[in-house]
Amino acid sequence: MIFEDHVLIKHLFHGLTDYRQYIKKYFLHDVVGVNLKTYGNVEAKQIKPPYYSVNPNIKEAFTPELDDLCRLHHLIISRKVTTILEFGIGQSTLIFNNALNINKKNCQNFVSKNLRRSNPFQCHSVDNHRIWIKKVKSNNNLVNVNYHHTDLKMGTFNDRACTYYKKIPNICPDFIYIDGPDQFSVKSFIRGITTNHPDRLPMSGDVLALEHFLLPGTLIVIDGRTANARFLKTNLQRDWMYCYDSNADQHYFELNEDPLGIYNRKQIDFCIGDKYYTRLKKIDYRKKSKK
Repeated sequence: MIFEDHVLIKHLFHGLTDYRQYIKKYFLHDVVGVNLKTYGNVEAKQIKPPYYSVNPNIKEAFTPELDDLCRLHHLIISRKVTTILEFGIGQSTLIFNNALNINKKNCQNFVSKNLRRSNPFQCHSVDNHRIWIKKVKSNNNLVNVNYHHTDLKMGTFNDRACTYYKKIPNICPDFIYIDGPDQFSVKSFIRGITTNHPDRLPMSGDVLALEHFLLPGTLIVIDGRTANARFLKTNLQRDWMYCYDSNADQHYFELNEDPLGIYNRKQIDFCIGDKYYTRLKKIDYRKKSKK
């Protein structure tokens, strides 16, 4: 069941008040190769031509958007994230690697002694384009990143058409970032339906297949892709708190359920803190009021 509430945004970005200062503090502009002096307003969204993001012939990576990258970095550090599953490799991969380095330095001792995390401080990045994996891998020494190339196929979830990566890493992430796949790479059809058309939309179903393996406290972030976010919102079955930030054009889903056991509770207590239980109580109240 989905519970929509903007209190989630308030909690997620508590303390992130000055993007420029945050970027300077962690040298994020250097991480992604941006000249901060000429970039302009770091909180402004970049407006692109109508067909820019649906052009299958683009051979260059999108330019970094510092506002998005700043928020992602903040989330990984503030939530003490240990394991990231990233769909769609890019500038975010560099940011995740940097944030995980910080978490490793600050949290490794506690995590190794107290939590059950078999892939600590790892980012697993999945992409169906070898060229993008090669570019990121060859141009950067990302010690915390594991690269996964896999093909894309059309499939269904409850008889609704969507795309799936053919193979995804067998991990238990506490943070999932969806910025892929593109809509043009899929070659197959489901009853003639495919996302491979400029007027169609990305429609990934991978998270739906993973949902019941995820631990309470898991956060999903979707960059844009509103139609895909609505598809997930309609089909996710567990208790999620959801909000959409229209200014950032990002969607947030937090799996908000009672901890599964002592190790999951320890992880929530250490990584997220009391605000998680505040949100949990709010969901419990809303569930009871519906009965």
